Amino acid sequence: MDADEGEGVLFTRRLRDGVRRGEITCSVRIWMRPHVKAGNRYRMEEGEIEIDSVLPISLSDITPELARASGFKGVIDLLKVAKHGRGESVYLVSFHYVPPGTTNAEQGNAGQLRLTKDRMRRRGPKGAP
Repeated sequence: MDADEGEGVLFTRRLRDGVRRGEITCSVRIWMRPHVKAGNRYRMEEGEIEIDSVLPISLSDITPELARASGFKGVIDLLKVAKHGRGESVYLVSFHYVPPGTTNAEQGNAGQLRLTKDRMRRRGPKGAP
């Protein structure tokens, strides 16, 4: 996933259908600095990708499960695609697909529900500090 403000989001061809179906909602990228910003939308060949979060992680955080959730067969497969240029910083980018013709209001309700679930997940069980 590479994007500059106003540009499209690039996914390897074999991942695009999974992104559109909502099966792939995260991507690991190795960049010098983040190329996308949480809350922004970026064009895809059809529709858009809205970025939910961009989190710095380490290479050791890339598990086989994370690689599969990102649409790859495993960690090595993911790393072959994840590195862009001279980048050395690793980022986990979470996103959701926005179909063509979807209004911001329609996405707003779904996005608010997603944010609420994320906040609840971070807080842990009820009563936890």
